[in-house]
Amino acid sequence: MNRLSLQTIGTLPADVARPGYDRAAMTCGVVHLGIGAFHRAHQAVIFDDALNAGDPRWGITAASLRSPTVQAQMVPQDGLYTMLVRDGVAEQARIIGAVRDVIVAPQDPQALLAALASPDTHIVTLTITEKGYKLDPATGALIEEDPQMAADLVALDAPQTAPGYLVAALAMRRAAGLAPFTAISCDNLPHNGTRLRNAVLELARRHDASLAEWIAERGAFPETMVDRIVPATTADDIAALATLLGVEDQAMVKTEPFIQWVIEDRFCGPRPEFGAGVQITAAVAPWEEAKLRLLNGAHSGIAYLGGLAGIDYVHEVLALPEARYFVEALWDEAETTLSPPPELDVAAYRQDLMARFDNPTLQHRTRQIAMDGSQKLPQRLLATIAARIDAGQGIEALSLAVAAWVRWQAGQDDLGQAHQVDDPLAAPIAAVLASAESAEDRVAAILAFDAVVPAKLASSAVFRDALTRWLALLETQGARAALARFQQG
Repeated sequence: MNRLSLQTIGTLPADVARPGYDRAAMTCGVVHLGIGAFHRAHQAVIFDDALNAGDPRWGITAASLRSPTVQAQMVPQDGLYTMLVRDGVAEQARIIGAVRDVIVAPQDPQALLAALASPDTHIVTLTITEKGYKLDPATGALIEEDPQMAADLVALDAPQTAPGYLVAALAMRRAAGLAPFTAISCDNLPHNGTRLRNAVLELARRHDASLAEWIAERGAFPETMVDRIVPATTADDIAALATLLGVEDQAMVKTEPFIQWVIEDRFCGPRPEFGAGVQITAAVAPWEEAKLRLLNGAHSGIAYLGGLAGIDYVHEVLALPEARYFVEALWDEAETTLSPPPELDVAAYRQDLMARFDNPTLQHRTRQIAMDGSQKLPQRLLATIAARIDAGQGIEALSLAVAAWVRWQAGQDDLGQAHQVDDPLAAPIAAVLASAESAEDRVAAILAFDAVVPAKLASSAVFRDALTRWLALLETQGARAALARFQQG
């Protein structure tokens, strides 16, 4: 079957939305690092909206910092791909045309540096996951022992990390008399703009103190919060879409109708006239905190408990009344730690979240959410637990979620099925757990693992006792029994 491309787009069914602008006339004002499914269903769509609104400056040069997979999916399709929006029985297909090119950075670092240093580039966005920043999850400091970061600390002629590329390109821009670009982290890091800025400044300082000063004075690293559920695409999804379109689209993404991008009003150059789905604000932190502790915190709890129970999809987990009760209880605990902005109705937000989780057509896999837990738990669950303990409040639901993560590290679910613990710290975590002979010992080992658990929380007897109790129940009776016990109180 032919692939989706500029040559075949005219053959698509009439009800498939497609770019309403001249792609040949667009310039690439955006460079994106981490061209995965989330970017294609989120930021790229918003820049596509800007192009459709008549501003041709917001095409995207995208880059993968690791694998050539997405380049192989997109380049033969002239950068075109389908966004399939699913809401219950309704389904809407839209062709996104904002991505001009995809660079594989390890294969051609100079091409990515040239794009970043181009006078056309005004904004750099990043979706590289928490581990891609090479930052300690607890402190935010550069992980200097990481081999790629260690290489970038020595030289930046062929960078290996995202901060390395940004620093090298900003040095090139300064040398050429160009202004810096606005760098926007779109990953679920607390204070993501500040963390990215600190990483860039520290790496720049190691190479050239005057460059670091120039970036600090003239650059911009706004805080941001992104929200859209984007499940992994399967071979069945691609086959079904091919039947619908009459052409094959290997770069397709599937998502929900909801989209949100909250961006701090801190830019150092041009930006689009953002439309629907984007909110420019003076303070992102309250939005970010609510999303991390409600949506992401619940997602992690659902992923580990559902995954242990052998349940594949989020909506299937929530079909269990005891799981639904658990999520509401986790939200009750998390809500007391929030300082929501006036525009955020937390009760309505919770109701909307549950409806989004219930969407059966998304097919959002628990194992997808379970990835990289060591990088996610500090901001999704542990910070909330610390705040609750400081306030003298209970932590039962939150502790059950963390205990399920600890249990997940065993690599086997309650049905005896093996699973991969897909996490950058999987090996060292397995090592510290290997000699533990009881739930109490395993909790002690995890609490001593300071790459994930902050020292103050590790010393909490309240947290230790709750975690031990829930882990022992998970290990002896399984996730479904633990959820049932939780509901019984």
